[in-house]
Amino acid sequence: MINNERDTMQFMKENKQELWVVIKGYFNALPDKEDEQETIKSISSDAVFHGAKLWVLVFAIFIASLGLNVNSTAVIIGAMLISPLMGPIIGMGLGIGISDLRLLHRSFKNYLIATLISVLTATFYFLLTPLTAAQSELLARTSPTLYDVFIALIGGAAGFLAIATKGKGNVIPGVAIATALMPPLCTAGYGLAMGQLSYFLGAFYLFFINTVFICLSTFIGVRMLRFKQKKFVEPVQLQKVKRYIIAIVVITMLPATYMTIQIIKKSVRENNVRKFVKNEMSFKGTHIISQSINEKNINIVAVGRAITSSDISRLKKGLKNYQLDDYKLNIIQGAMSDSTLINNLMRNGTASNELTNKQLMEQATQIQELERQVEAYTRYSSLSQGIRKEVTSLWPSITKIAIAPIHEARTDTAVTKRYVIAIVGSKSPIEHADQLRMQRWLKERAKADSLRLIVTP
Repeated sequence: MINNERDTMQFMKENKQELWVVIKGYFNALPDKEDEQETIKSISSDAVFHGAKLWVLVFAIFIASLGLNVNSTAVIIGAMLISPLMGPIIGMGLGIGISDLRLLHRSFKNYLIATLISVLTATFYFLLTPLTAAQSELLARTSPTLYDVFIALIGGAAGFLAIATKGKGNVIPGVAIATALMPPLCTAGYGLAMGQLSYFLGAFYLFFINTVFICLSTFIGVRMLRFKQKKFVEPVQLQKVKRYIIAIVVITMLPATYMTIQIIKKSVRENNVRKFVKNEMSFKGTHIISQSINEKNINIVAVGRAITSSDISRLKKGLKNYQLDDYKLNIIQGAMSDSTLINNLMRNGTASNELTNKQLMEQATQIQELERQVEAYTRYSSLSQGIRKEVTSLWPSITKIAIAPIHEARTDTAVTKRYVIAIVGSKSPIEHADQLRMQRWLKERAKADSLRLIVTP
């Protein structure tokens, strides 16, 4: 019995070892490794910037700046594809990986030159261009997060693996697009040209993240592919360089981690506010136009039927059920003119710095149109209730009546007219003459330009 158990355990152990060998065989990249010296030579040559390569960099910066300026994703992708910026960054990672401080120094010097020229070129472009508004593609490069760290790390690993192995395929263009080295530098140039220090710092930090973690992934790739280490005469200096690298990696991750946590918290808060509005603020005749969070305030804009003070008190107490008990609820409601609405929005912080006066006016116009529609429906609903007794006294066979506005597509006039439909239920048929008289009477009572009458049994 004991021997059988030992045999079974031994068999399972051997099977696990064989499975591990099979898995390692599938993921082993060493058989695909390119000639090591050729790889080092190729990366070393790409790390140098002068002559034609420098001009290509300048042209790529101009193209990327144009793309950011006109908010064209296709143009930005084109600039990233022709950019030679990846060369010195991978060169630095290789230099650290094979302990070649001469290659590290040369790559770092060219990296600084390329970065300086890129920022100056972008600054020069944005100083000359008449289009100075910050587009969405540009703003997307001003708030890096921990996700950008992962993109740079994984993209850099894919890029180095493509360079160091035989099956390159279309990996390099994909890495150039994913890691996005050019747009952050162009955005940094925009920040300098416009005097926006926050744009410059945010974009340059994103570029620095990409640099550090592409270098790190290259270093890891060099070690995994077992590149030969150079003989180093001063091991103390090498250890010092490695400590510096570890410190830079950790310090670079800290702000990105903090920003990511803040973004996640903001997303959770906004989701809780949406749930709160959807679940707790479904009032008949009231339309919620917008909701926003400003510091410790939740600002709700509502039109239509007013929310009562008792309902508002209940809503404030219900905030704790959505983890929003430390926020103050502000409800802006009721019919109001454009100027009053905008003043209230500005005072309560629902208009952000990026929201222009034109956008505010458009929002106010939309709110007024919704208010008009809500008022029309509620007015005709009240009218139906109010004239019911009058109708039954004039036409005793009538048992029910409903009046509502309708919308007709008309191209022959630009004047706004009121079109109304009236549906009445009758116990007995109504003569055609009486229907015409009822139609004229209802049209006058509804103050409509046109009224369509439908009589149902």
